[in-house]
Amino acid sequence: MPVTIVKVENNRQLKRFVAFPNELYKDSPYYVPELFEDAMNTLRKDRNAAFEFCEADYFLAYKDGRIAGRIAVILNKVSNEKWGQKAARFGWVDFIDDNEVVDALFATAEQWARERGLTELQGPLGFTDFDREGMLIEGFDRLGTMATMYNHPYYPQHMERMGYVKDAEWVEYLLKVPDKRWEKAERISAIVERKYGLRLEHCKSRSQLVKRYGSKLFQLVNECYAPLYGYTPLTEKQIEQFIKMYIPVIDLRLISLVVDADDNLVALGVSIYSLAEALRKAKGRLFPFGWWHLLKALFIKHPTRLDFLLVAVKPEYQSKGVFAMVFNDLLGNYLQMDLVDVESNPELETNTKVQSQWNDFEKELHKRRRAFKKEL
Repeated sequence: MPVTIVKVENNRQLKRFVAFPNELYKDSPYYVPELFEDAMNTLRKDRNAAFEFCEADYFLAYKDGRIAGRIAVILNKVSNEKWGQKAARFGWVDFIDDNEVVDALFATAEQWARERGLTELQGPLGFTDFDREGMLIEGFDRLGTMATMYNHPYYPQHMERMGYVKDAEWVEYLLKVPDKRWEKAERISAIVERKYGLRLEHCKSRSQLVKRYGSKLFQLVNECYAPLYGYTPLTEKQIEQFIKMYIPVIDLRLISLVVDADDNLVALGVSIYSLAEALRKAKGRLFPFGWWHLLKALFIKHPTRLDFLLVAVKPEYQSKGVFAMVFNDLLGNYLQMDLVDVESNPELETNTKVQSQWNDFEKELHKRRRAFKKEL
C-alpha cells in the first residue's frame, strides 16, 4: 500500500504523534521516552509561549494502516532574522526503516517550507535550545538522557541518502566523579573569588531561588548562549514557563550560583538526577503510576548518575577560572551524595570553552549527534 501523510489537526492525532516513538523503540534498552505530558504542552499552540514567534505543523505517515513515521516542521521567525536565514526546522522526527516512508515525510516537510518562501530545511531542532535536538550518529549502544533524543542507526543513513549534509555537531561526555576534592580547583576558586570580588550564593529554598534569581538564571543563559548555533533568546513568557517546569524538580545541592558584590549573577551550574531509568519505567507517562518512578528518583532513592543541564559564565568572566568556583562548589556535594558519574549532555563540537572545563575529569566521549540541512 502507498504511504499516506496525515496532518495533525486535533488532540487525538497529537497524542498519537507523541506516543509513536514508544512503539517504535519498545524493544530498545537505550531509548528514553520524552515525558508525554511535557511533549503535549510543548507541541500545543495554546500552551507553548514559543508560538508567539513560531509557526509549526505536525505530520504522521501511515503505511499498511499503521503509523510508520512522524515529523514536525517549524518556522522560527526570530531565529531566521537573527541568523540571516530563510530556513524551516524539522524535529520530533521518527520513522521505520523504509525509503518510501522517509521520503514522503521529508517531501511533505520540504514542501511546507517552500510554500512559505523558505530555502532551507535544517534539523532535528525544536522551537528552542531547550527542546531535544541533534540526531544521534554515534553512541547507539548507550542509554539516552531525558534531555536528548534517541534514534536507530539507520536514521542518519536516510538523511545522507536524501542529500542532507552536516550543519552542526554536538558531543557528549560521560564524566567520572572524582573520589576526593581537587586541590587545584579549590586553589583556583579561592584566587578567583578574591581577585574579582565574587562569592558563591546558596538559596535555602526553591521559592527563595525563584524570587531572587529565577528570571536572572535564564537571562544569563540568553547572554551566554547567544552566539551558539541556532540559539534564539528566551522571551519573558518562555522564562516563566521554564521556571515553573524546572525549579520544582531541582535539588538545591545540585545547583551552584556565583554572584558579584552587587548580587549580579555571574555564573551558574545546574545538574539534576538522571531520570533516564525512571522515564523508562514510567514509559514516559505520569499516570497512572509513572509519577511514582519520577518522584522516587528525584526525592527518595536517588540515582548515582547526574545530568549536567546547564553551565553558563558571563562572557567577560569566561576563561578566568570562574567555572572552578562552580565545579568546586558542586563537587563537594557530589562527594557527600555518593554520586558516581555525570552526563555532560550535548555540547557543540566547536564550543571548546565548555569542553575545556572537563579536561581534569576522567571522561569518555561516548555520543555524537548532528543537525542536517538541505538547500531547497
